[in-house]
Amino acid sequence: MVVDSVLELIGHTPMLRVKRLDTGVCALYLKLEAFNPGGSIKDRIGLSMIEGAERAGKIKPGATLVEGTAGNTGLGLALVAQAKGYKLILVVPDKMSREKIFNLKAMGAEVVLTRSDVAKGHPEYYQDLAASIAEKTPGGYFINQFGNPDNPAAHEATTGPEILQQMDGRVDAIVVGCGSSGTLAGLSHFFAKASPATDFILADPVGSVLAEYVNHGKLGKKNASWMVEGIGEDFLPSISDFSRVKKAYAISDKESFLTARQLLATEGVLAGSSTGTLLAAALKYCREQTSPKRVVTLVCDTGNKYLSKLYNDYWMLDNGFLERQPTGDLSDLIMRPYAQRDTVVVKPDDLLITAYNRMKLYDVSQLPVLEGEKIVGIVDESDLLLHVYGDQEKFQQPVSSAMITELQTLGVKAPIEDLLPVFERGRVAIVMDGVKFLGLITRIDLLNYLRRRVA
Repeated sequence: MVVDSVLELIGHTPMLRVKRLDTGVCALYLKLEAFNPGGSIKDRIGLSMIEGAERAGKIKPGATLVEGTAGNTGLGLALVAQAKGYKLILVVPDKMSREKIFNLKAMGAEVVLTRSDVAKGHPEYYQDLAASIAEKTPGGYFINQFGNPDNPAAHEATTGPEILQQMDGRVDAIVVGCGSSGTLAGLSHFFAKASPATDFILADPVGSVLAEYVNHGKLGKKNASWMVEGIGEDFLPSISDFSRVKKAYAISDKESFLTARQLLATEGVLAGSSTGTLLAAALKYCREQTSPKRVVTLVCDTGNKYLSKLYNDYWMLDNGFLERQPTGDLSDLIMRPYAQRDTVVVKPDDLLITAYNRMKLYDVSQLPVLEGEKIVGIVDESDLLLHVYGDQEKFQQPVSSAMITELQTLGVKAPIEDLLPVFERGRVAIVMDGVKFLGLITRIDLLNYLRRRVA
């Protein structure tokens, strides 16, 4: 198939039957929305909302589109705006993954970061800030995915019919998440007419108000932040329709991330964080059933956008989503143990340019210098800077010329309090078990450890 525009590739995504996960008596199917050209289901609404505004005469050539997005809507809008020649300003909460932000900027969008810890009504809440920017921008148009009827219309016209056709007209239940609510509302509208016996199940992050609203009819206040991107809310979007939702499951960040990783390990599907939430809820629903049902959920986006987060073991460990067997000593604070070859190191005769490149590649500020298995020094950004400043040719000198050799080490059994004087001197803690080097502890390692203890 040859197409003339990337926009022609939106939709008609494949369906995959789950084979290696425990689905009880049910058959579980995944609608692979990551196959859209922008990598997510939001390509559908990006096209629908922009073309809807064009048809209504709300935007003219050269207009500036503005939207607040906590997930993939921005990428879908950027894809369409780029193809159609519109300028795009996106307001995104500071929990959005770096990959998404880099992707948005590479597609020409202007990205405005704002706080993720404030609720609707606060001037820095991403939707409120986006509306304000649009109002102040000449020729600005606020997309407003949360109140835009062209959002659910995209799923009523395309996603719903595709699912029913791929499932040969037999769908007992659909498990969806809710951010702007467009997917849920659009699918609900379509299936109410085409397959009214199909049940809808909501997957919601812990901390969102929507699960309690569905299960108990109460709309509480946001009681916590969540790290899953793109779903969960602290209010009811005006386009929302929960009338056909039978049950809701509140899924923790940890279960969401581990379930997404399990999907990759078992079915080979690299999916994003919200998919982990949907899949965890779908598996719970399937395992609770006593009679066979055909259940569909969505792979909302590709996991390529989360490689620095949920697919990064260090990030998962730092945030307490992966756990190591506790030892009760300073080993518990070493996130990158040398014995597991997780510590990034250099040798004394490596060049300083090599040390610099490793610092940049692995986003670390200091490197232990090892000769065989023995630590003989440490080199950090300050050492490197002071050594090469004024004479960049010194990058070609060996690490031994700039490393610190007077090492202040801590025994692995030392109390945590002994870390503080080390940090006060601007150093990193070098942890030893006798003469054996175990790894480094930095300030952020200690902060992460303390936060996990109170989480």
